[in-house]
Amino acid sequence: MKGFLEDANYSIGLLDEGATLADVIDNCIYEHTHAEKRAFYVGDLGKLVKKNIQWRNVMAPIKPFYPVRCNSTPGVLEILGTLGVGFACSSKSEMALVQDLGISPENIIYTNPCKQASQIKYAAKTGINIMTCDSDIELKKIARNHPNAKLLLHIATEDISADEEMNMKFGTTLKNCRHLMECAKELGVQIVGVKFHVSGSCKELQTYIHAISDARCVFDMAEEFGFKMNMLDIGGGFTGSELQLEEVNHVIRPLLDVYFPKETGVNVIAEPGCYYVSSAFTLAVNIIAKKTVECDKLPSGVEQTRNDDEPVFTYYINDGVYGSFASKLSEKLNTIPEVHKKYKEDEPLFASSLWGPSCDELDQIVENCLLPELSVGDWLIFDNMGSGTLGEQSTFNDYQRPLIYYMMSFSDWDEMQDAGIAADTLMKNFFFVPSCIQLSPEDRFSTAA
Repeated sequence: MKGFLEDANYSIGLLDEGATLADVIDNCIYEHTHAEKRAFYVGDLGKLVKKNIQWRNVMAPIKPFYPVRCNSTPGVLEILGTLGVGFACSSKSEMALVQDLGISPENIIYTNPCKQASQIKYAAKTGINIMTCDSDIELKKIARNHPNAKLLLHIATEDISADEEMNMKFGTTLKNCRHLMECAKELGVQIVGVKFHVSGSCKELQTYIHAISDARCVFDMAEEFGFKMNMLDIGGGFTGSELQLEEVNHVIRPLLDVYFPKETGVNVIAEPGCYYVSSAFTLAVNIIAKKTVECDKLPSGVEQTRNDDEPVFTYYINDGVYGSFASKLSEKLNTIPEVHKKYKEDEPLFASSLWGPSCDELDQIVENCLLPELSVGDWLIFDNMGSGTLGEQSTFNDYQRPLIYYMMSFSDWDEMQDAGIAADTLMKNFFFVPSCIQLSPEDRFSTAA
């Protein structure tokens, strides 16, 4: 690969060992307090390095293909590309984005289950051949627009739980796989493997046992049709927890050794997205308005947790569901707000709710939480905000996207070099940030808007 983009419009602050993430956040808040008080992210790209090392230690030789939709910021894509991670893309724009980094087509998979014909043609034109398929309609569409496509049959998994019932489900049945192979044979389309996906919210690791067993059945079925299968994609669903990673590995390793041993030549890949980026990004938001809630308009559950004489506060912040909290529209928020300013341990806490800036009834970030009384201009910090928050965002109500400040510690920089990353390839994107000083306007991080 070529390495970093020549026109990359961001920098990575290289922190000495005395500086911390909290120091960077303090410095950025200091700047914003004296400027526009815009919401911003701090991305610790060193965590991507650590996650990659952890993956190699636990999951090797399974190769990771990062789903670009999780977080498509340039710092993330370039670091992961430099570390040798592949990419799973769901659109033309995502494919173009990673190809601009010099990623070879062999390290890109087109995974959208409902592909546009024009985007299939783009994949064909740019040499991206591996893509997923779960229906005869998709198969015929691919056959018309990409004669050199190499398909992974996406099979369904039995991971439906109470939290998953309302989600869209993709994947075909074992019974339908035979029909798809018959169609592929008639159309002259290659089928080279199988994909399945187990949701990160699925608590039953037994699901992997059924999925890998089903995948083996599809491989055996493919032999009857003369297809040479050489790839198994076990999907995503990796939360970022080392414990969860080890638990999954403990379940799948014996199965892979039995069903897909090395001598079969089957390459096993996965699509860890949240695993890499969730904990790497912290979001800082500013309170732009404050109201005291009337007793007859209290959120559900608040009345039972407060005294009659206690106020209840509603705070409005400068980011919301039409921006960094978009995932809140479809799932629960997996992080809680932390007050940036220092307050006494015995300071009273009040029932509070947090809302975005749109004044829309859907733009509720936190329905009920306990916070000290805050003022307009105070800052709140949300950690674990790296997944599903930094893609294309809405322009609703003149929404201004948060700035992004990248950082990395010297120790993580050293680990990158130990992993074989050439220092001269990356150095132009780094600058030194001494510990315990305020960033001046001249030395502050460049940003990716």
